[in-house]
Amino acid sequence: MQLQEILYTQGFGTRRVCAGLVQQGHVQVFAKGADGAPLPCTDAASEFDTTDLRFRVQGVDWPYADRAYLVLNKPTATECSQKPSTYPSIYTLLPSPLRTRPQKASVQGVQAVGRLDQDTTGMLLLTDDGKFIHRMSSPRHHVPKVYAVRVKHALDARQVQKLLDGVVLDDDPKPVRAAACEAVGEFDLRLTLTEGKYHQVKRMVAAVSNRVEGLHRSQIGGLVLPADLAPGQWRWLSAQDLARIAGTAT
Repeated sequence: MQLQEILYTQGFGTRRVCAGLVQQGHVQVFAKGADGAPLPCTDAASEFDTTDLRFRVQGVDWPYADRAYLVLNKPTATECSQKPSTYPSIYTLLPSPLRTRPQKASVQGVQAVGRLDQDTTGMLLLTDDGKFIHRMSSPRHHVPKVYAVRVKHALDARQVQKLLDGVVLDDDPKPVRAAACEAVGEFDLRLTLTEGKYHQVKRMVAAVSNRVEGLHRSQIGGLVLPADLAPGQWRWLSAQDLARIAGTAT
C-alpha cells in the first residue's frame, strides 16, 4: 500500500494532506524487525507491507491498524458523546487521527462501545469496527461487565439477594437480574451485568431501596482495566486483550 494511502486510512487527513506530510519530511518508517530510529521517506507513493508496520508522524510513533481497538480509563465529569451538553467529551482525550479515521458511515473515527454516565468512571472500549461494537453491546452475547458500586446506605443480605433474583424497572415488566453480586464492604458492591439498559446499575440499586454514590467499571469480559492506566489515559488493545474480552461472549 502506498504511504500516503496508509496515512489516509489511519486518519491523518485527506490523501493530499497525507502526501504533503510525506513530501515535507514529517513521516518516517521503521524497518521491519529492526531496532533503532525510523528511516525518513519523502516519496508519498512508496509501497509498504502493512503487516506489523510502524511509522512516525511529526515525532509521534504509530502502529498501522486495519481496525482500531482501544481501552480508555474514563474520568468523572466527561460525556460519552460527540456533542456533549455539559461536560467535556471523552473523545477530546484521544489524538486527532483516532477521531478522524475514515469510515463508510457518516460518523468518522472510533466510537465508544456503549456509554458510561458522566459521573461513572472506568473501563471504556472504543473502536471503528461496527461488528465488534454490536457484539459487545448486544445482550444476546452476554458479555459480562463488572462494576464497583459505592452505595449510600449500609448493605444487607436481602438487597444482594434481590439483585441476584431480579428487580423490575419502570420501563420493563421483565425482571432484570445481576449475573453476579456480592457485598465487598458495608457500603460497597461488586456487581456483574450482561446487558446495558439506561442507567441500569443506578436503577437496580434504587429498586432495592438504596442509592448509588459512586460507580466504576473495572472489567469487560475477561479483560480487567489495567492498573497502570490512569484516568483519562488510553492504550491500544492487543490481540490477547481482544481474545480475553471475546472469550466470555456466547
